[in-house]
Amino acid sequence: MSELKLSSHASLSGWQRFLLVAGPGLVVMLADTDAGSVITAAQSGAQWGYRLLALQFALIPILYIVQELTVRLGVVTGKGHAQLIREHFGRHWAWISVITLVVACIGALLTELSGLAGIAQLYGISDRLVMVLVVTTLIAMAITGSYQSVERIALGIGAFELVFLAVALVAHPGMGKLVTQAAQMPLENPKFLYLVAANIGAVIMPWMVFFQQSAVVEKGLQVSDLPAARIDTWVGAILTQVIMAAIVIAAAAALSTPAADGTGPALDTVQEIARAITPVLGEAWGKLAFALGVSGAALIGTIVVTLTAARTIGELLGVRHSLDHNMREAPWFYSIYAGVLIAGALIVTSGINLVSLSIAVQVMNALLLPFVLGFLYLLARRLPQPHRLLGNKARVVGAIIVLTSMLSLYSSIFGIFQ
Repeated sequence: MSELKLSSHASLSGWQRFLLVAGPGLVVMLADTDAGSVITAAQSGAQWGYRLLALQFALIPILYIVQELTVRLGVVTGKGHAQLIREHFGRHWAWISVITLVVACIGALLTELSGLAGIAQLYGISDRLVMVLVVTTLIAMAITGSYQSVERIALGIGAFELVFLAVALVAHPGMGKLVTQAAQMPLENPKFLYLVAANIGAVIMPWMVFFQQSAVVEKGLQVSDLPAARIDTWVGAILTQVIMAAIVIAAAAALSTPAADGTGPALDTVQEIARAITPVLGEAWGKLAFALGVSGAALIGTIVVTLTAARTIGELLGVRHSLDHNMREAPWFYSIYAGVLIAGALIVTSGINLVSLSIAVQVMNALLLPFVLGFLYLLARRLPQPHRLLGNKARVVGAIIVLTSMLSLYSSIFGIFQ
């Protein structure tokens, strides 16, 4: 039984309840700004200056709307996303959704581990050694910890991403140029559209829906916790996009990108991104700040996507899939968790272009988005009253989901094939 369920809520103040409930939203949002997202944002600033900055803030309410539906589903039903799809639409569609999720998780995991390997290379450390340390540490963390302890570890690691805010401030972006370029969005340019799709896919990821719903269920949140859980999600959505915006600003300011056609410098490795951004803090401190930021992003992303894959597959198989069960009680869960980590590490050590892979994974996320958001919307329409998505709110949410899905598909397809 989770620590939350053992606590009495009746005597708690608003802030006390929020601090008790908060976690799933912040964790999933910090994981959202993972290694792949950091690289996508850096590439956006390097190639297009501040022209993709407005998109980062426009995505905040969309990100909240999507994740609030997952919180609502988890809190009201007490069930994970895959289980709800199976109950309402059958095992066939449930397995299709899980396959979609696993593809997204594997893609994300490869970018996280590749990011850690790139940071290791930045300091001349063997990527194989780093992979062994990361895999061993994260397996030990899962085996020896509960959900609550893993959540705290993830939040502590994710806090390192805040270093990008300092980098953006120290870069001293020219406000006139920032405002002018932010208002320019050359949507007719396929290169620009490709990065639009990558940024949408970097912000709204399929695994986020599955993770946050499972997390609120595993944490034991109740319907009375829904207001605090929504605030947790709002804070996380704003924080993750401020970090993304900071990375775009830092890259654009550091490189002073003059091009208006996407012909800014293509940063093809983590080392090139580090060399481009870190001079604003000085060589040693800049490299350290970049390493901490990317490592924090990659580690929290690794924890979240690996747990998501293991939980969801276990959920659909009908076996125990919680960190609150030990290895004897949930052997499938821990085996899948460890197997996914080990497989990802083996692929990464084979040598892979991190930047190209990361951006391609985000575009893949954008292509999968309509499928994931469609199920999310339909499930929210089937909730019991008074939590069911109805009336004008349902129409507005539906319109936002359709427009976001159409933009992600159009940007992806047009950007890829032009």
